[in-house]
Amino acid sequence: FWVLILVVNMLSRLLRTTSSGFFRYNAMRNSNSGATNPLITVIDGDGIGPELMDSVTGVLAAADVPVTLQRFSGPEEIDVDELIISLSTNMVGIKGPLHTPAQTAGTSRNLKIRKALGLFANIVPIKNIPGIETRHKDVDFVVVRENTEGEYSGLEHNVAPGVVQSLKVITRASSLRIARYAFQYAQENGRQKVTAIHKANIQKLSDGEFLACCRAVAEEYSGIEYNEMIIDNASMQMVMNPQQFDVVLTPNLYGAILQNIGSGLVGGPGILPGSNVGPRGHAVFESGTRHVGFDISNRNVANPIGSLLTSVMMLRHIKLNSYANKIENAVFDTITEKSVRTKDIGGTSTTREFTKAVIDRLS
Repeated sequence: FWVLILVVNMLSRLLRTTSSGFFRYNAMRNSNSGATNPLITVIDGDGIGPELMDSVTGVLAAADVPVTLQRFSGPEEIDVDELIISLSTNMVGIKGPLHTPAQTAGTSRNLKIRKALGLFANIVPIKNIPGIETRHKDVDFVVVRENTEGEYSGLEHNVAPGVVQSLKVITRASSLRIARYAFQYAQENGRQKVTAIHKANIQKLSDGEFLACCRAVAEEYSGIEYNEMIIDNASMQMVMNPQQFDVVLTPNLYGAILQNIGSGLVGGPGILPGSNVGPRGHAVFESGTRHVGFDISNRNVANPIGSLLTSVMMLRHIKLNSYANKIENAVFDTITEKSVRTKDIGGTSTTREFTKAVIDRLS
């Protein structure tokens, strides 16, 4: 079914792509500029998601960003297939966190979206932000995480009463693809080193295959330093000496762990932006740690920095660099002034107050 949808959308893009760039644009035009606007899917998500997407859409509107938003609210009432169709058609989306309950039947909506669109690479930059005090200084690395297989393959079954088997799937094709993405990312962004994370000393076949693929790709990029680190050691090293990392290349689960450790290094889960990209040009942007935040939802206290910086990543992806720079500068200026900040980074301001402060600094 999804193969059919994606084929139809690819044919549609071939017929409707403009000469101005890689992404398909919808027929709606910006009344101010006369240019066609990219159509962006916005998914509110669960927990604090709607509040964060309110912040994002408010800032995009205040900055007069020439995009058209197709927004989905109340995702638990919306069939995930509708979200996939919108993302597949529009090619680009931004989302709040989608909650996956523990110990319940059914596939995660996040996994369905990733697999349907082939979002194989999850990219989370982890960097100190001036004005946010942290234990470590000069933290600046990127986690590139394989996003479709490993422990997240969703293949589990009962072998016998009281015995459950979960399959960790590692394929050569996916491992080579994510390794090449990481090295190419390093090359294009002036990064000097790629560190592959593994547990091949114990999981000799699965992580061994991943590691073999990383080594093969490393030989193609002689100008980039390559090393390897076992996940246990990597977790400790990241807490003790995060400055040693540059591009961190991981299978699925290890990436999730290290992204969360990284968020703690630079100020918490409300800080990090993130993106998910696929081989056919699809890109879905979401905060780096994907925390749902049910305990603080509907209280107007969530930190919107990560989501606003996620929107900056999205705008750069669609080549709206001047708008991205304007919003990013407004966010950083707000943080640096220290007069308006949410509770998690030492202030008392609300989500809406921080958002308004960013809007006031747009110029």
